[in-house]
Amino acid sequence: MRIAALAPSLQPSERRVADTIAADLAGSVECTAQQLADLVGVGRASVVRTARTLGYEGYPQLRVAVARELAFTPAPADEDGDGTAVGALRAGIDAFARSLPRVTAALTEEAVTGFVTALDEADRVVIAASGLSTPLGLDVAMRLGSAGRPCEFLPDTLAQQIAARQLSAGSVCLALSGSGTSRPTLAAATAARGAGARVLAVTSFAHAPLVALADVALVVPPVTGTFRDELLHTSRAALGLVLEHLVELLVDRRGGRSADARDAVLSALGESLGE
Repeated sequence: MRIAALAPSLQPSERRVADTIAADLAGSVECTAQQLADLVGVGRASVVRTARTLGYEGYPQLRVAVARELAFTPAPADEDGDGTAVGALRAGIDAFARSLPRVTAALTEEAVTGFVTALDEADRVVIAASGLSTPLGLDVAMRLGSAGRPCEFLPDTLAQQIAARQLSAGSVCLALSGSGTSRPTLAAATAARGAGARVLAVTSFAHAPLVALADVALVVPPVTGTFRDELLHTSRAALGLVLEHLVELLVDRRGGRSADARDAVLSALGESLGE
């Protein structure tokens, strides 16, 4: 990769950062800019400057490049099960099942309760999600609507940002991003904060920029547990599972209000089904 080619031209602090990354690609890709800076013993600015000297827009783009490099590393044989398609499928699902206990490990009673309460009491809810988190936004919007909690989800990211700018102090922006670094989602969350609204975030990484923007952040670790695999496989299964049950907590909190809404939903479903 570029580190080997450009290393001789780097400044001493930049060279230390580059050497640390090159010595342990798998470990470095899991570090935020600040974590890598602490590991090397330099300032965060040195890490960002190194990424730019190497030709990347910033450190996030360098992390993606390292993950891409690692993608060409063959997976251990035992990760593919018995070598058959069904075996590989079974191995993947079994790995997900083993990861389930840690899905809620970072959640606290205070955060979950505050999250659900804010959703319930908001006068307006705008959902921000982009890229592979877009289906999560659509799914949550439909579930919240079916529970009697009106909300808005506009698939166009510019429209999301415009809607977020029009929120008020009594409103909520629900930001969904697996990586927590999606620029359109961060822009919408920033716009919402600027408008005085509360930001509720659901993401997979505790040190993601989205967490720093949020009033309440629920961190749901990715099923594979690494930033590299989040980029390569981009599973949203764990996030979807948690969001589904957060809506159920909202239904319990709303009591009769959600019951009436669900009754209307079931009536509509009944009328739409054929023989």
